[in-house]
Amino acid sequence: MTLDTAKRPLFMLLIFFLFISFFGGNDLQAMPPVQKTVLPNQLTILHSEDHSLPFVTVELLIDGGSRRDPSGQEGLAYLTIQGLLLGTSGHTLTQINEEMDFMGASLSASPGRDYSSLNLRVLKKDMDKALDIFMEVLTQPAFPDEEIKREIEKTLAAIQTEDDQPGEVAEKEFRKALYLSSPYGHPVNGTKESIPKITRESVLRFYKEMFHPNNFILAVIGDITAEEVKARLFPRLEKMQTAEITQIPFDAKYAKGPETIRINREITQANIILGNEGISRENPDFYAISVMNYILGGGGFASRLLEEIRNKRGLAYSVESFFDPGKYPGSFQIVLQTKNTSAREAISLALQQVDLIRKEPVSDKEIEGAKKYLIGSFPMRLDTQAKLANVLLQIQYYGLGLDYPGKYPSLIQSVTKEDVLRVAKKYLQPDNCILVVVANLKDAGMSEGFEFRQVSSWGGITE
Repeated sequence: MTLDTAKRPLFMLLIFFLFISFFGGNDLQAMPPVQKTVLPNQLTILHSEDHSLPFVTVELLIDGGSRRDPSGQEGLAYLTIQGLLLGTSGHTLTQINEEMDFMGASLSASPGRDYSSLNLRVLKKDMDKALDIFMEVLTQPAFPDEEIKREIEKTLAAIQTEDDQPGEVAEKEFRKALYLSSPYGHPVNGTKESIPKITRESVLRFYKEMFHPNNFILAVIGDITAEEVKARLFPRLEKMQTAEITQIPFDAKYAKGPETIRINREITQANIILGNEGISRENPDFYAISVMNYILGGGGFASRLLEEIRNKRGLAYSVESFFDPGKYPGSFQIVLQTKNTSAREAISLALQQVDLIRKEPVSDKEIEGAKKYLIGSFPMRLDTQAKLANVLLQIQYYGLGLDYPGKYPSLIQSVTKEDVLRVAKKYLQPDNCILVVVANLKDAGMSEGFEFRQVSSWGGITE
């Protein structure tokens, strides 16, 4: 007997909620012991042993994400981290790939907004050879001119593909409108105007400015003891020299709305984003916001938005809300897709739910359900070596403390209904709402003359 494809997600969700029901209230051992070491060159190393599989995962965080891109060269951090894998003084791109494939290992780069990362996963028996390549890629990149040019062409092609996807268009326009001239406003991979201006020389300059041990955090997870880390990694890492990292001020300018951005496309589904300025990860209201947002739109089938817009009225297959915190304040967004003809109704319903959670306390059932889910699902963020490495790096980067996984349940559990109401009023900002609609504007009833205006506490849509 097999499940119908359309019913499979519901079945998996049911299984997950059964897991939460059985284990959500228990004091789970969320994370194995972690050892932290700071080398003389200021490189921070986080190590956790896991001998269940003969693998080692190494992830290096570089505090050099897209927010450090120079004006006019948006995408430079992206091309620099990708450029590490394009060849070194000792290996070509092809040779690097062949070596890693022969070992069954993976070596990849992950560009990001606040930081970027270099990731290695390898069998324990091949660790030394893989680490040699990892260190060569990190410390001796050649940035071959032809490969850089080829990467630029690939990036431009990817940007063009994104411009044909309504959801991507809506997201880019929302970020541009919200962040104004702030570093979070541009896409991580740059723009079609900025990418052609980037050269090998600018990539090399960015590398020399940012790629130093005092700008790194390294996570080492897996089948490797503390003694082996000290004997096999420390000598490689200690050779790197510190350097002064230029501190670039974050110009935190956010839009003051309300504002409507309408983009006409010959499509049948309207892609809609509405929201406002969000929070930084260090904000002490993070946990109350997590509970509040779960109830509003972050809880899947348990959220108010999905219940009102999908379940009751069938206007959208998916609708969600989320906060996107970073080193600096990110965004709050409600994202949904619906038929053009139901766009205005769906937006109005979303705004009504925002209005409601800002005005009335949530129920006991809602807040307890949110807490149970958030606490019970936390261990699933740590159930692979890669996930654990990523969480450890974020804990260190955002200064949460290595005891954070142990504290997390109590931080969530301490949130009250009064806290939920308070943060909803504070961080859901009616006067600063930005609405982006990518749709067939005529069918959606949003052609010339339409705009979203604040009437009374996000009370509706007018023309």
